[in-house]
Amino acid sequence: MQRQRSILSFFQKPSPATKGLVSGDANTSGGGGGSRFTVKEGDDVAHGDASVRSAERNVLKSVDEVRGTDTPPEKVPRRVLPSSFKPAEFAGGAPSLFSNIMHKFVKVDDRECSGERNGEHVVPLHDSSVCMKADNVFPQFCSNNDQPQERDHAFSVSGTDNLRSIEDVGVDDDVLGPETPGMRPSVSRLKRVLEDGMTIKENKVPVLDSNKRLKMLQDPICGEKKEVNEGTKFEWLEPSRIRDANRRRPDDPLYDRETLYIPADIFKKMSASQKQYWSIKSQYMDIVLFFKVGKFYELYELDAETGHKELDWKMTMSGVGKCRQVGISESGIDDAVQKLVARGYKVGRIEQLETSDQAKARGANTIIPRKLVQVITPSTASEGNIGPDGVHLLAIKEIKMELEKCSTVYGFAFVDCAALRFWVGSISDDASCAALGALLMQVSPKEVVYESKGLSREAQKALRKYTLTGSTAVQLSPVSQVMGDTDACGVRNMIESNGYFRGSSESWNSAVDGLSACDIALSALGELINHLSRLKLEDVLKNGDIYPYQVYRGCLRIDGQTMVNLEIFNNSCDGGPSGTLYKYLDNCVSPTGKRLLRNWICHPLKDVGSINKRLDVVAEFTANSEIMQITGQYLHKLPDLERLLGRIKSSVQSSASVLPALLGKKILKQRVKAFGQIVKGFRSGIDLLLALQKESNMMSLICKLCKLPILVGTSGLELFLSQFEAAIDSDFPNYQNQDMTEENAETLTVLIELFIERATQWSEVIHTISCLDVLRSFAIAASLSAGSMARPIIFPESKSTNQSEEIKGPILKIQGLWHPFAVAADGQLPVPNDILLGEARSSNIYPRSLLLTGPNMGGKSTLLRATCLAVIFAQLGCYVPCETCELSLVDTIFTRLGASDRIMTGESTFLVECTETATVLQNATQDSLVILDELGRGTSTFDGYAIAYSVFRYLVEKVQCRMLFATHYHPLTKEFSSHPRVTLQHMACAFRSRSGQEPRGCDQDLVFLYRLTKGACPESYGLQVALMAGIPNQVVETASDAAQAMKRSIGENFKSSELRSEFSSLHEEWLKTLVGISIAAHSDIALIEDEDVYDTLFCLWHELRSQVKAIT
Repeated sequence: MQRQRSILSFFQKPSPATKGLVSGDANTSGGGGGSRFTVKEGDDVAHGDASVRSAERNVLKSVDEVRGTDTPPEKVPRRVLPSSFKPAEFAGGAPSLFSNIMHKFVKVDDRECSGERNGEHVVPLHDSSVCMKADNVFPQFCSNNDQPQERDHAFSVSGTDNLRSIEDVGVDDDVLGPETPGMRPSVSRLKRVLEDGMTIKENKVPVLDSNKRLKMLQDPICGEKKEVNEGTKFEWLEPSRIRDANRRRPDDPLYDRETLYIPADIFKKMSASQKQYWSIKSQYMDIVLFFKVGKFYELYELDAETGHKELDWKMTMSGVGKCRQVGISESGIDDAVQKLVARGYKVGRIEQLETSDQAKARGANTIIPRKLVQVITPSTASEGNIGPDGVHLLAIKEIKMELEKCSTVYGFAFVDCAALRFWVGSISDDASCAALGALLMQVSPKEVVYESKGLSREAQKALRKYTLTGSTAVQLSPVSQVMGDTDACGVRNMIESNGYFRGSSESWNSAVDGLSACDIALSALGELINHLSRLKLEDVLKNGDIYPYQVYRGCLRIDGQTMVNLEIFNNSCDGGPSGTLYKYLDNCVSPTGKRLLRNWICHPLKDVGSINKRLDVVAEFTANSEIMQITGQYLHKLPDLERLLGRIKSSVQSSASVLPALLGKKILKQRVKAFGQIVKGFRSGIDLLLALQKESNMMSLICKLCKLPILVGTSGLELFLSQFEAAIDSDFPNYQNQDMTEENAETLTVLIELFIERATQWSEVIHTISCLDVLRSFAIAASLSAGSMARPIIFPESKSTNQSEEIKGPILKIQGLWHPFAVAADGQLPVPNDILLGEARSSNIYPRSLLLTGPNMGGKSTLLRATCLAVIFAQLGCYVPCETCELSLVDTIFTRLGASDRIMTGESTFLVECTETATVLQNATQDSLVILDELGRGTSTFDGYAIAYSVFRYLVEKVQCRMLFATHYHPLTKEFSSHPRVTLQHMACAFRSRSGQEPRGCDQDLVFLYRLTKGACPESYGLQVALMAGIPNQVVETASDAAQAMKRSIGENFKSSELRSEFSSLHEEWLKTLVGISIAAHSDIALIEDEDVYDTLFCLWHELRSQVKAIT
């Protein structure tokens, strides 16, 4: 038996004597690289086929002689070089560029290379790896849970080039015939008909004459291939009879849609290949399964309906058990899988583990073993056209803590399979599910896994609400009670016993133990692990990095409803990104930069120093356009380094060696391509950082923001990377489409292992480059803005101290504020406005609450949103769309905007208003920014006014936060006109006379000025807006009469009406409080230590001072 060569010899050029062996000589059993057999063009076809079959028999005979039994050949350990060893030199005496790492290639292989063959083996029905005879079961393919410990020589890479032997049809009962129309690639029926018609027209002769057509129609064999539209022939698959593995019907609340019940007597009567397919399908009913038969992949029954509907494949009656089937050749399988995944399907592939000739060598009646080796879902896709956005799979667990406080704790875990990263955390929430909404908006999952019957009704409403905000649907996947039963202790044991997260840069215990609700977070992580294990993603679990995740980690808190109201990521029109904050700031070039930008927007900073560090870099980019241009040129060269690094890490000690030869060869080609791309990509990234080092000011600012590893010197990354570049250029010059052999596959494995040793440093480089990309994007937004952009001046929170002086209170002072997304189609900017709330630095005290009135469509909501966006801009470290901006840090932004119901979640308009308002009242602080728009309009006039009055007064007097309160309840302006903590302003408008027959009171055009003006607006001018909307003049005239009558009635019967402007109900309460104080003082009763008393006295003092100033 030929022994394995030393790894050191992989880097030595082959001599002419051995060149034939390296290229894959036909007489060598272990060769691999080139084609083993060649047929001259002039040879007879039959002779050529005979020669190929003869050669195949020789090869199989050689394989049998080498293999002997199912035990693989023992590999020779890597020898250790002597201390006096000197690396080889290139021609000319120059040392090798990668000589520093060459000694690491020669080491003792500590992996187990030997195994014992099992005796009798019983295959359970639920096992996804099925071999029908116990004598023919390969140990490495018999279990889903056990990792393969053996590698059969028949499945090594050296045999992948013999495509004919790999792709031969198996020896089972169902041998596929010639290619049928149902197996053509995805082409529409109309196109196929047109193509057939053109063929007939060009040839002037029908493809088949009438006699041949009649014969084919009468032929029973051909009749089986006709298109089938009738239902299934299996009774247990019919919709009226289908059941899950526990015999539950779909209308049962505990129905498990992942499993299928197959009667035992029917299963016993199935053929061998039928048992192979249905034993797997019965455990994966939610997945479209491709079944490999020879050179084709087939879909059966319900999956065939999917292929027929989505890919327009013609359905025929053949395949496994002569049932409904569609199929595709192996050359088109990847494209078909990607199309189905893009349309939301989960797709699996059941592969042949050996060829028909290999099966024959083990016995005449041997069945080809098959195994489910790959499952791709929209939430776990790591290749193909998945876009730059993160693709996340989220698992959620819920427990109720204190019923009297309605406190709920959610444990969650989510994964980005493409980047090979896990996050785990927990969060407390209330009945509004605002924190859960923030989590869903931040993660933006493609799929949510939760325990069936394990989520409350409120949580399920939140899932439907916040997962429908985007333009694409999110899959909600409840799991069965058995699969979801994962306690914290069991999850810990499962992680330790299976070696999960062993490749993580940080210990998984450190990521979990610091969480506030560790056990519930571990339970969610257990659900996620079970789900990924079912999808055959063991490599992701073992090599992934795991981190703790906090929804509000020391940042400006923006809950899910606020993100929806402010249109942070999705607009309210079609759910797309246009007209959103993310779209406006997204000038990023690299995919990693785009993902980091989204993460920053979800977590604006709440630290003055960190914000100013970002602003310094943005200012440097803005002032030096040359640096901005050079940085962009380098960023354009970068691939997705984060995902490439994750793909490389997942290949370390992966299970690809047990895959079928053809699939294993394809994976190796993808692996060398990814490795070559990441090496070349890091070269561009490090060149960018080295170029910026010449700009000392820029690099020093970057180093304050990011942790950057050593780049130059003997231990620097630049020299380390150059050695891998030399290895790629030497052994994989055509890495984009490299034909892999067993020798260079081993070389690639060692190179990857050495490269991953510095995975932490590579991640630091990626993060630094991503920060540069995002900050450059901020600078571009400031430079190319249509209006003025200003660097904000940030002050600490009101409770903080600055230079040993306590901050008196919060402030928000913005001059020339304009909405960045409200630019007109002709490029005209919105009208800028000034906002001043809180205590200015000049010691002048201003009210913190603004009561805003104005006509409908006057621009109130636009001003409210622009104020919130300005705060987010500032605390992101970005320039603000205004002329000047001063603000103290905001801890939370609360919004209650618009009026809409949620029919899908069973919530009325008024319930939505009250739920959002309750969140504000329960959680707002002095440093919060509260935006309330038209509160109380979802119910009756008097109830709505009462709620608006009480909520506004509570926030003004108790919370004392910065607030903008827009309303059409004009009596509120009378009530709070004298309040010292409230300022009244309105959106100005004007009237323009017009001629014609118009309703009484509506004979003028209403012109919106969009200018914020002092004082209250006299009315909302709803009748004029109604005319603009197209309501008939007669209806508007009737409405005008009714409005006048209503005003007269209210003015006569209610003292709190608009006629009463000099003495409001607030004045009454203040007077009563003052009388109570005087009585208590006269009766020698101790005054009550109440904040309301002091507030009343302060308000009375302010009112008296205002009256004195007015008289004098």
